[in-house]
Amino acid sequence: MAEEFARIDIGFTGGQVLPVRVTRESFEGLRRALSDSNSEHWHELKTQDSDVALDLSKIVYVRLDTEEHRVGF
Repeated sequence: MAEEFARIDIGFTGGQVLPVRVTRESFEGLRRALSDSNSEHWHELKTQDSDVALDLSKIVYVRLDTEEHRVGF
């Protein structure tokens, strides 16, 4: 069975937004790193198509897309 990916948007200081597709495990790891005051300054996030190094001190929000995907319009 193929891994299931969810879309998240990562918002940074200054207004930039990085949309990526991640597994639930990667999303939870990022959430834990953001909430842990002892975590490293940088976090390696594994996405569907790449690895991304994130500066945790610059992240303002993380948005998990929970909308059901539909075909058509």
